[in-house]
Amino acid sequence: MVVGELSQERELVIIGGGPGGYTAAIRAAQLGLSVTLIEQADMGGVCLHQGCIPSKVFTHAARKRSEIDRFEELGIDVCENSFNIQKLLVYKTKVIEDLKLGIENLCRENRIEVIRGKASFLSIDRIGVENGHQFDIYKFEQIIIATGSSPVVPLDLKGGGTSVLLADEIFKLQTVPKHLIVIGQDYIALEVASSFAALGSKISILIARETPQELDESIKKELERLFKRRKISIIKDAVILSTAETDEGVLVTYNTNNKDDATISGSHLYSSGVRKPNVESVGISRMGIGQTEEGFIKINENMESSIPSIYAVGDVTEGPLLAVKAIKQGKTAVEAIAGGKPEVDLTFIPVVVHSIPPIASVGLTEQNIRELELKVRISQFSLRGNGYAAITNKKEGFIKVISDSSTDIIVGIHMIGEGALEMAGTFVQQLEMVAKEEDIKFPTYAHPGINESLLEAVEGLIGQAIHIPPTKNETSTQY
Repeated sequence: MVVGELSQERELVIIGGGPGGYTAAIRAAQLGLSVTLIEQADMGGVCLHQGCIPSKVFTHAARKRSEIDRFEELGIDVCENSFNIQKLLVYKTKVIEDLKLGIENLCRENRIEVIRGKASFLSIDRIGVENGHQFDIYKFEQIIIATGSSPVVPLDLKGGGTSVLLADEIFKLQTVPKHLIVIGQDYIALEVASSFAALGSKISILIARETPQELDESIKKELERLFKRRKISIIKDAVILSTAETDEGVLVTYNTNNKDDATISGSHLYSSGVRKPNVESVGISRMGIGQTEEGFIKINENMESSIPSIYAVGDVTEGPLLAVKAIKQGKTAVEAIAGGKPEVDLTFIPVVVHSIPPIASVGLTEQNIRELELKVRISQFSLRGNGYAAITNKKEGFIKVISDSSTDIIVGIHMIGEGALEMAGTFVQQLEMVAKEEDIKFPTYAHPGINESLLEAVEGLIGQAIHIPPTKNETSTQY
């Protein structure tokens, strides 16, 4: 390689062009900072190329296909209910390419210097960037590490061969799996199960005994009911003992509640796996930067690491591995660098699942309430009582609202049903603004619209929901 004789000076360097990195770069440019962004692959990171966008292309296609059976009622004839995954892959590539070009154009228009190559620390104020035979050295004033994370196959799934798939692999399949075994019930696993069921796969879900409970128990029960109606098999309390490659695909041996071992065979097996922060490749170990046992970079409220002037955002830090966290942290880091006093509060990050139907959950769940022994009121409004849900024939699901009975403050909102994804932002705003029941009941709502269900759910807290029969509308559940 050719090594530059002199280091080049830069004000702010950002390593990584994913959501956290490019968002930080653009915000920094808006604040008047001189920005250099280093990316060794494609702009957009895992979110754009392997995660959020590819998976949502599939969930969007699956949702559209699930609606075909209802078209005839609307007078729309569909001659052939077929699915061509090759065409979907072409569409996915087009969407990704368009978004990538959009990010590149934004960086160019904001006069952000983009350098291609692999970056690694040489000292606390210098990095080297390798690109083929070229190696350049940059001396920086401030630097942000936004290198993301990578999936790792869990140990109990080793030996599954090419049929064991992670999130960045399943949305590249050239054929629809005949029988897809899904391990877990995190949001990606639920999206995979829901989508491929709609696209024609037989689905079996294995849920481990100690799987974290992110969703409200009412939401989980409703989703399980709808899954079973769609002939999606659910096996609870499963302990995976082994996986083995077969002529047909993969064989999974498992145990439930210490009963005799059982097996299930499928053409493919999906697991969300675990994700490890991409930090070793940038050489932070030699820098002595504070890290957790799992390898995440420790940061303060300004996203600054244990070494002043070195910041970290996104998947390389503790907390949910979500693009929204990376975006928020990226903005916060550069605003702090620019002399501001920003704040990051991840209390009300919404849990969002692009399943069929979709799910949005914000704040305390009913199981949280029992653990905390809070006094609350709980109301649940079925979408079957909503006029717009009747028009669209998407009446499955409900909105559930939890309020503190002593203060009337809303502490949790959970929804499963059409419109949940769009309503999630409203739920977050209500909880962030410490909304009381009256704050939701007072405004007027668009009619007809799914949004009216939120009003009815809150009115139901005191037995005043208009579209709930009197026998069910007298009192809400109370703890």
